[in-house]
Amino acid sequence: MPPDPTQTRLTPASTGRTVRRPVFSLLAAIVVMLAVMAPSAGLAQRLPLVRDAEIEGLLKSYTSPIFAAAGLGKGAVDVYLVHNPTFNAFVTDRRMFIHTGALMQADTPNEIIGVIAHETGHIIGGHQVRMRDRLERAQVLAAVGALLGAGAMVAGGDLGDAAGQAIISGGGNTLKRSILAYQREEETAADRAGVSLLEKTGQSGAGMLKTFERLGSQLLFSSSRIDPYIQSHPLPRERISLLETVVRQSPSFASQDAPGLQTRHDMVRAKIAAYSGGLGQVRRMFDKNPNSIPALYGAAVAQYLRGDAKAALRVIDKLIGQMPNHAYLYEMKAEILLKSRQADKAVAPMRKAIELDPFKSGLLRVEYGHVLIETGQRDNIAEAIKQIRAGLARDQQTVSGYEFLARAHALLGQEADALAATAEQRFLVGNYKDAKQFAIRAQKGLKKNSPQWVRMQDIVLYKPKKKKPF
Repeated sequence: MPPDPTQTRLTPASTGRTVRRPVFSLLAAIVVMLAVMAPSAGLAQRLPLVRDAEIEGLLKSYTSPIFAAAGLGKGAVDVYLVHNPTFNAFVTDRRMFIHTGALMQADTPNEIIGVIAHETGHIIGGHQVRMRDRLERAQVLAAVGALLGAGAMVAGGDLGDAAGQAIISGGGNTLKRSILAYQREEETAADRAGVSLLEKTGQSGAGMLKTFERLGSQLLFSSSRIDPYIQSHPLPRERISLLETVVRQSPSFASQDAPGLQTRHDMVRAKIAAYSGGLGQVRRMFDKNPNSIPALYGAAVAQYLRGDAKAALRVIDKLIGQMPNHAYLYEMKAEILLKSRQADKAVAPMRKAIELDPFKSGLLRVEYGHVLIETGQRDNIAEAIKQIRAGLARDQQTVSGYEFLARAHALLGQEADALAATAEQRFLVGNYKDAKQFAIRAQKGLKKNSPQWVRMQDIVLYKPKKKKPF
């Protein structure tokens, strides 16, 4: 996938940020306890975040009922899509990260919804905060154990060396087992909380069960040879057995996903497949139903990506005929036209996408503004600025929005506004030095104490907070 930060499609979002994943896994816990003095940067992980209005809309359909049932208000949890082919999802504080691989590998919406319910269980249980506290205490205890062991070794001779090594090794193993035992308890608690949330929303836990059964089968061969105490989760057989008992007792066990939701789910899977593996992967995914709407949609995206815009547009137009109220088909049509240097023709379908979008995505309005700019018509620039600002009001994390906004203001000769937008863009990607310079330059052309001038002053005075290691 081309690293084009201006695309709303499946390209890594150029936020320029390092998302620090909490130490909430077996490997990370062992690293912390055995290498206490290692720099925290070694535990950080840069995540390639993806922005796509259609996928984000689908995830809202999945998360909104679960979050509401959990008592988490609108905007209480930020959901991010990570470009990674593995099946994974995790939370850190009030942020949830879902891999594109999880969406691709989940045959039904209920499987992903089950994962979301489980992760929400971690959030409402406060598991990350407590785990962080335990790890911090473990660091202190591990350091004390290391000092005691070192003292015994200094005491003298081979016996001293052996005793010291035993203290260090034994203390480390005890701490590892204590942390991992606690983590197993939290995972089981999250399972139960997840099933409860599914019940409250009238949804089945069968998808969650299927997911764990599939993942468990991948570990079955090795699990019999692994010390149970060093499992980051309960052994697959144990965990699945407990989960199955709870899930089958639920009155919503037999509930099914709505057909329309399944179609949207499969269309998203087809899109991800097209970006990840091209037409071949799309065909393999839908080999049993090659003429289905999702299969055709994925094929159209794949054709577009390999440069065959005409073939892609023919399929998209055919699908629009079958699904005239599907906003993201119009978005895709506009995207193809825009990248084919037919911005004038892209205006109408992008406008239609915004009209039909049930989620009022800020991302779509930003892209509409981009389309208007690319028409090259000066009369469209003012409307582009209006649309981009409306999009950013709904979604302030859209980096490309500030880039387009700066460009639009520059085209109209509005230098101070262009500099202010650039300052916002630099600030958002974490380039605070450049952000301050652009903000200072912008202030010279802005009315003192106006809202925009004050915002630039905030950027000038901003001091980044030091990040904790966990």
